[in-house]
Amino acid sequence: QVQLIESGGGLVQTGGSLRLSCAASGRTFSNYGMGWFRQAPGKEREFVAAITWSGPGTTYTDSVKGRFTISRDNAKNTVYLQMNSLKPEATAVYYCAARWRTIATFRGRYDYWGQGTQVTVSS
Repeated sequence: QVQLIESGGGLVQTGGSLRLSCAASGRTFSNYGMGWFRQAPGKEREFVAAITWSGPGTTYTDSVKGRFTISRDNAKNTVYLQMNSLKPEATAVYYCAARWRTIATFRGRYDYWGQGTQVTVSS
């Protein structure tokens, strides 16, 4: 089992920044690829970004490229999502997820999920 706890959400104005954190416990964190997803009210949960278990490989959904950065610190069992130049359409609950050894953009491929953290971007 892997337990994931997100933090860092909040209310920010358009153009502002937030850094989300996801702390993992349980099995060896460095064995898992990590992803961030988000779910806005009335919408499906969508992929945002992912990072490989070793860290050098990342992938992003097109709408956040150049503004969001995913990173991980295996020594701290934590994955981060730095979000800059935020737009109102980024308002959602953000979830981190873990997948054994690989990453994916489809939510069904992930094994473990956190409880989510709310991000609200005001216009």
